[in-house]
Amino acid sequence: MSVVISGSVATDHLMSYPGRFSETLLPDQLAKISVSFLVEDLDVRRGGVGANIAYAMGVLDQNPYLLGAAGADFDEYDQWLRRHGVDTSLVRIFDTLHTARFVCTTDSEQAQIASFYPGAMSKASSADLSFVIDSIGMPDLVLIGANEPGAMVELTRQCREAGVPFAADPSQQLASLDAKQVLELVDGAAYLFSNHYELELILHRTGWTLEELDSRVEIRVTTKGADGVSILSDAGETNVGVVPAREIADPTGVGDAFRAGFLTAVRAGKTFERAAQLGSLIATYVIETTGPQEWSIDRADALARLEEAYDAEAAADLGELLPR
Repeated sequence: MSVVISGSVATDHLMSYPGRFSETLLPDQLAKISVSFLVEDLDVRRGGVGANIAYAMGVLDQNPYLLGAAGADFDEYDQWLRRHGVDTSLVRIFDTLHTARFVCTTDSEQAQIASFYPGAMSKASSADLSFVIDSIGMPDLVLIGANEPGAMVELTRQCREAGVPFAADPSQQLASLDAKQVLELVDGAAYLFSNHYELELILHRTGWTLEELDSRVEIRVTTKGADGVSILSDAGETNVGVVPAREIADPTGVGDAFRAGFLTAVRAGKTFERAAQLGSLIATYVIETTGPQEWSIDRADALARLEEAYDAEAAADLGELLPR
């Protein structure tokens, strides 16, 4: 089963602010906002929604294809991804542009203020379904993550017309999408991934009720932070709690990690409950690490954490999917 992960490829510049943004941002002055935060540190990390998900699936020995666009500075990043099990042959390189860049500051309460420079991502529409089929044949599933909005909409349309199952994961781009684009991205999805806030934004933009949304997607997966995740399918609703974090270092990429774990278990024929449990484990590894691709798995530790968070049966079942 070939899985193609489409989404942004970026470099993350992550900073920490020791105070709280809420103490500086004045609600009645937001139209004239002009503030600067003195940060404590700077970490430059590899990131991007597509690359983060592909990296995590690569660590889990899934050999995903990464579909996207990168700039002339991608070579070192490319080698990193390949070393961790990602097939980057579907990444289009544009020598006159830089790879996209994410700049994010996180305060003491894990609130974030971020900016995103698209760079080569603006050319992502060249990485379309015909390019995929010409390169690797018809894929079994395409996850369409945050990317250049036009490229996201076009790839979704192409998957729908070709009958290729797709997972809709607009996430960070929802704020940039209009109602028509959101409708295009969601309608007919095999999976819809979002967090709780993003779900409400989808409903607001489309004007759909929750029931109308659910009638247009096969499986809705909604993460709820510390409250776990909810999966709605024809079989009903499944709720799964989190794997407790030992420490919180950086929330960047946590949702991407969850998706990678979830899809890994689904590909292996596991139940949605098991898929959410594995996704939650991988998400916890990421939140305990600064940077979305700096984590690793210790098999014994992972099994112990699964058993502690869920039960011995879950650990044994998901142990089949952990790297040895």
